[in-house]
Amino acid sequence: MALAIRLTRGGAKKRPVYRIVVADSRAARDGRFIEKLGTYNPLFAKDSPDRVTLDSERAAYWLSVGAQPSDRVARFLDAAGLMQRTASVNAKKGEPGEKAKERAEVKANKAAEAAEAEAEAKVAVAAAVAAPVAAAVVAAVVTDAVAEEAPVAEVAAVEEAVVEEAVVEEASVQEAVVEEASVQEAVVEEASVQEAGVEEAVAEDAPVAATVDSAADEAPVADSVESASSDAAVADSVETVDETAGPDAV
Repeated sequence: MALAIRLTRGGAKKRPVYRIVVADSRAARDGRFIEKLGTYNPLFAKDSPDRVTLDSERAAYWLSVGAQPSDRVARFLDAAGLMQRTASVNAKKGEPGEKAKERAEVKANKAAEAAEAEAEAKVAVAAAVAAPVAAAVVAAVVTDAVAEEAPVAEVAAVEEAVVEEAVVEEASVQEAVVEEASVQEAVVEEASVQEAGVEEAVAEDAPVAATVDSAADEAPVADSVESASSDAAVADSVETVDETAGPDAV
């Protein structure tokens, strides 16, 4: 006969109390048992001494004769130091069934739809609340931009005026230079004309001067001739007088 150390359930609905018993492995869970070794009350706290009560000596005896504990009882025996429990891995132990999976999927879909609807409602409310604020912010930004552009436009206008004034001044300077050059050319032409007139006058005066010079050269000769004529006349008069007077006059 195969012996097992396991739990049998007792207590009331939703208030279970378990007994640790040695029973035939073929017997029902809550059926006949050979010996009671202790109790297990999950309603107590985990650190409570009344949570698990166990007769260590009898448990060691039944273990020695080959009784096999269940997983839960093996935990208790391991905690009591009566045996070393090897942790078992049951990947499907906590896995839900197909219907439970379907219910969980439907529930998850509904939760996702509700969350999406709530998020859309929050976005709509936030947009409605933020619209006036955004309009005010945009208006403020536009006002600031216009205020910032106004000095820039003024500066641009001033710079443009300065550039135009500089261009006008440069044009005036160039015109003045051109006029000065024209005046200088006129002066040069006038000087050339005057010089040409002087040269012509000198050329015209040259024969006159030659004539005057020749006349001046001939004047002493004429004076000499006239003086000689005068002397000759005087001599002729003296001779005439002498002839008239005769020897007596002497």
